[in-house]
Amino acid sequence: MSATAQPSAAPSIWRAPRISARWMPVFRRNLLVWRKLFVPSLVGNIAEPLITLVAFGYGLGALVGQVELGGQAVPYIVFLASGSICMSAMNAASFEALYSAFSRMHVQRTWDGIMNAPVLLDDVVMAEMLWAAFKSLFTTTVILAVMLILGISASPWLLLAWPLLALVGVVFASIALIFNALAKGYDFFTYYFTLFLTPTMFLSGVFFPREQLPGFMQAIAQWLPLTAAVELVRPLFLGQLPANGLQHLAVLVTYAVGGFWVALALTRKRFKA
Repeated sequence: MSATAQPSAAPSIWRAPRISARWMPVFRRNLLVWRKLFVPSLVGNIAEPLITLVAFGYGLGALVGQVELGGQAVPYIVFLASGSICMSAMNAASFEALYSAFSRMHVQRTWDGIMNAPVLLDDVVMAEMLWAAFKSLFTTTVILAVMLILGISASPWLLLAWPLLALVGVVFASIALIFNALAKGYDFFTYYFTLFLTPTMFLSGVFFPREQLPGFMQAIAQWLPLTAAVELVRPLFLGQLPANGLQHLAVLVTYAVGGFWVALALTRKRFKA
C-alpha cells in the first residue's frame, strides 16, 4: 500500500530574493508613465528643499553665522546644504516608495496585472525600490546642481556625493517599502512620517550639530541611516574625505539589504507568494 502523499510546505516568506532581469521592464514602465508628469513631479520634488535651503540657509544663517564642526568654523549655509541634500534624498525616495508604490500595488492593481506576465513578485519589488531610488537621485542631482550654481561649495570631492546619494535613495526606498507592505490605506503612512522620518530628520545633524543633543539621544542618532548619510556627504562639501567612512558606509549597506529583505518578506506575505 503506497504511503499517502503529504502536501508540500509553503515556502518561507523569508527565503532569499529571486531577482532576474525581468525587473527592468517594470522599471521602464514606471519611467514611461513618469515622463508624462515630468514637469510637475520635478517642481514638487525640488521646490520645498530649495525653499528650505534659501529660508534657513540665508535667513537663519545670517543670524547663526558659522557652526563649529570638529574644531572648524563652517558657514551655516554649507552646513545646512550638506545635510538637507541627504534629507531630500530620504524624502523623495520615501514618498515614491510609499504613496506611488501603494497606488500601483493596492489602488490601481498594477502589480497584479504585471504578475499575470512571467514576472515574479520579487522582481516587481526590486523594480519599485530601484525606481524610488532613481527618483531620489534625480531630485538630489538637480538640487546639487543648484547648490553649485549658487556657489555654496565648489569641492571636487562632491563627485563622490552622487553615488552616496544613490545609496541613500536605496536605503530609504527599502525602508519605506516595509510600511507599504503593511499599509491598508494612505493614512497609515502618517505613522512612518511622524514616528520615523521626522525624528530622524531632527536627530541626524541636518539642522544643527548632533553634539547639541543629550548624550542618550546622540547614542541613538549615531546609528540612524540619515546620520550615516550626513556624516559621509558633509565632509565632501568641505573638501574633505569623511572620517570613519567605512563604518558609515556599512551602516547604510546594512539598512539597504536588511530593509529590502524585510520589505520583500512582508510583501510576499501580503500577496501570499
